[in-house]
Amino acid sequence: MMIERHLRVSFFYVVTFLGFNTMLMKIRLLVLALLMMQYVCAIPPIALRSPDGQFQLLFSINEQQQPTMQLQRGSQVVLHPSTLGLDISDMGGSILTDSTTRYRILSQQTDVHNSSWEPVWGEVKSIVNQYQSLLVRLEGITGNRTTQMEVEFRLFNDGMGFRYRLPAQQGLDYVIVQQERTRYALTGDHTAWWIPGDYDSNEYRTTTSKLSEVDARVLLSYTSITAKNFVHRYLIQQPLLLKTAEGLYISLHEAALVNYPAMNVQYDPSSQTLTSMLVPDALGNKAYWRTPTHTPWRTCIVSNMPTDLLASKTILNLNEPATTGDYSWIKPQKFVGVWWEMHVNKSTWERASGRHGANTANVKRYIDFAARHNIPSVLVEGWNTGWEDWYGKWKEDVFDFITPYPDFDLPELAKYAQIRGVKLVMHHETSGAVSSYERQMDTAYRLMKNYGYDAVKTGYVGRIIPRGEHHDGQWMVNHFNRVLQKTGSYRIMVDAHEPVRPTGLHRTFPHLMACESARGMEFNAWSEGNLPEHETILPFTRLMGGPMDFTPGIFQLDLSLGDSTRNAYRVRSTLAKQLALYVTIYSPFQMVPDLPEHYEKYPDAFKFIRDVAVDWTDSRYLEAEPGDYITVVRQAKGTGDWFLGAITDEQARKTTIKFDFLEPGTRYMAEMYVDAPDAHWEKNPQAYRVGSQVVTQKSVLNLTLAAGGGTAIRFRKL
Repeated sequence: MMIERHLRVSFFYVVTFLGFNTMLMKIRLLVLALLMMQYVCAIPPIALRSPDGQFQLLFSINEQQQPTMQLQRGSQVVLHPSTLGLDISDMGGSILTDSTTRYRILSQQTDVHNSSWEPVWGEVKSIVNQYQSLLVRLEGITGNRTTQMEVEFRLFNDGMGFRYRLPAQQGLDYVIVQQERTRYALTGDHTAWWIPGDYDSNEYRTTTSKLSEVDARVLLSYTSITAKNFVHRYLIQQPLLLKTAEGLYISLHEAALVNYPAMNVQYDPSSQTLTSMLVPDALGNKAYWRTPTHTPWRTCIVSNMPTDLLASKTILNLNEPATTGDYSWIKPQKFVGVWWEMHVNKSTWERASGRHGANTANVKRYIDFAARHNIPSVLVEGWNTGWEDWYGKWKEDVFDFITPYPDFDLPELAKYAQIRGVKLVMHHETSGAVSSYERQMDTAYRLMKNYGYDAVKTGYVGRIIPRGEHHDGQWMVNHFNRVLQKTGSYRIMVDAHEPVRPTGLHRTFPHLMACESARGMEFNAWSEGNLPEHETILPFTRLMGGPMDFTPGIFQLDLSLGDSTRNAYRVRSTLAKQLALYVTIYSPFQMVPDLPEHYEKYPDAFKFIRDVAVDWTDSRYLEAEPGDYITVVRQAKGTGDWFLGAITDEQARKTTIKFDFLEPGTRYMAEMYVDAPDAHWEKNPQAYRVGSQVVTQKSVLNLTLAAGGGTAIRFRKL
């Protein structure tokens, strides 16, 4: 930098003038050097503004010679000066950077970007990608070693993304990441919507509390594999939603998670700071890198309007574009499946029980149902051998992915589905035996293509093999990405269950249709279930990273099904809310999960599931408050029809909706599916009404949502 060059020149002349011969001169030189160091550290911070000028980012080197960032939105501070950095070592274990490293700025570069792009599928037809960027090159000095590192920022109109880059440098081809030193210095003890920082599971109820009241230890679910090592009460998963006392909403997550572990955060109540905690591998290391390389983007999306968070496309914009090519084989769709009947104990995955669900006659029944109702596909779980000996065994080669049970006639069902105009969706449960799955992927995908399967649902229930690896560690992140690369080469769409939480990679891999990565509908069938508020929180947390296979649309909400041992099991929702979830929880790969006979009892309500789209040209979030309610409208791609979904938590709610999203001067038939006046998620969940009325852009509708209820509307042009 110019200031540093002037100081070095001045220092040279001072040394020449004073000489080196006396102790007094040496003392004077030391004092002068200290003064110069203080002057260098006092260099004003580098400022970056968002395109609309609303956000300001300040980057600086603090008095301890550590890099810091500060974020402000208008007059409101979002983050106080927060330290940054990576702890890395070479492959021999020698420390390259750690908490003792002192940094100086080598150079800085700013840029402006403004473009738009069209996703293959999504909530909107076109996405604006507008930001201002800052790239800071740093030199870190640790003992007698120097290491170059870069920090790259992109500041959008709704927040920021930043990442660390490790450029190629002499003698530094391979490194080990020991820890990341990212910190978020908050402005207070914010309200948080959080789940524990479990390395292997995202399937928790969300807790709402002050950050200082977090106690993640007591919430470890039965799915947790790290429970015995999980001792820190303040370890929290991302995506994390915060709300300040001033009413500012802050979403913390990451984008483009590739070749790196997922990041949790640990809260320090004394400093009100969140610190990054990366998921370790079996040796306790976090990542193994070859330079040049970079971390995922760390994201901070901010607004005083919660609807703005839901509409944000910043995480998608921070992912790499899809490669150019033909994506016509990617088909957003709905599907039914031999799945829910196992969860409610009508049938089983394994054949030895005598109640095997994936038998030829039963699968044909689902194919016929899908064909009658114009549902494109049928998922079949439990079709392949191995289900008698898989759960919790932690052993390899439990499943192969080409051998069906004798009562599942693979060629016959493929032929029958083709005749009926229906596709079959493959299921690959790995039981965590990842190496075994990787050895079989080519064989399994060739079998799929031979029998006309275009989509696969993968599963990773249980501990990961190789032993000591975690679902959210670097090794598994790389596996998930290898699956996407391999399925892409076979033109196979993917619905991933038990993967690392999504980070917008569906922009790069458009055939990644959906992921689970949270508590889905199935938990209602055999556990304490999900609270009525659950679906009003998911869009603010889990869905910030990408679509979820939540499986909405259960009509039989009492799940005892005449079995007294199941009396505690129910879906805490009204039937009308189950319809609305098809709009409020976005996915281009939506399951129609309930049993065919349950849908056939309510043909007028099932019509909405048949009609609702899964791919959209426009989406608008009309109102929302996390944990309370959400109302969204979406315009279907191809037809131009609009669909509305409104849901609430355990509190009944009245709201007024304006129809100003409709096309001016056009009349629409509003087909409405609403809670009946006496509907209630617990007392009378299946009470609903279906009606219709002609509306225009100037119309206004007063909605009444029951406790745990919702409303679904289709707007059809006349």
